[in-house]
Amino acid sequence: MDNYLGGADTYRMFLAELESSRLLARTATYDEPTGKALGSLIAEQAQQAGWSAFDAGWQAQARELYAFSRGTATEVGDEALTGNALAFLAYGAETDAVATASAAVEHATPGVPATVRALLLERLAWAHAVAGEATETQRVLNAAQEALGRDDGSPVPDWAAWADGTELQIMTGRCWAQLRQPKRAVPVLEDVLSGFPNAYGRDKALYLTWLAEAYRDAGEPDQAVTVLGKARSLSAEVASVRPRQRIEEVAATLIRR
Repeated sequence: MDNYLGGADTYRMFLAELESSRLLARTATYDEPTGKALGSLIAEQAQQAGWSAFDAGWQAQARELYAFSRGTATEVGDEALTGNALAFLAYGAETDAVATASAAVEHATPGVPATVRALLLERLAWAHAVAGEATETQRVLNAAQEALGRDDGSPVPDWAAWADGTELQIMTGRCWAQLRQPKRAVPVLEDVLSGFPNAYGRDKALYLTWLAEAYRDAGEPDQAVTVLGKARSLSAEVASVRPRQRIEEVAATLIRR
């Protein structure tokens, strides 16, 4: 559902599922292994609801849900979900994002699947890019690629299954666009987005805004405007504030030029 719908459409549904599981945890009788599995499920559901709130623009609710998820995952000893909760907190943080994302990666212990480690490293790379740290960004992107290459076929949790080579390529392009290195960003984003499904309107629209920024920084404003037009069309019917905000931000920089 999250591939096709925006957070404003999914938030209440995901929150209701979370509350149902929390009620079950409070009222049911179960042994310790079942309790830990239920705790992991609750932590995961809180992250999904938090992501929907973030996507809808409700940042206070998102932070509250991520913090709750972190506490629940820590309580049941789920290192992967603890790390992912921290990564979510870092992604929406205005300060200390690098420190929070670094703390997330520390939870990628030997028992955590390689795909999860790659996902946490991607979020750390983005935090470095936002901070303007090109060398650290490249180092962490390389580490994420190495993590994906070490995947031994162990079961990957559903919430991390999308963190594959395509996602890493997208994040790489986004990072270089953020760092205003269009010669590195444009080829990567052009290649990966040419085959990215239009059906995933919100995500593709967002990714196109970084391609537009890279075109802008490369001195090709007409290309940037064309790409923003595609992004606007893709996100027109999606209940997510993020593509609209990004399109407006990038468009404003083109107008000033």
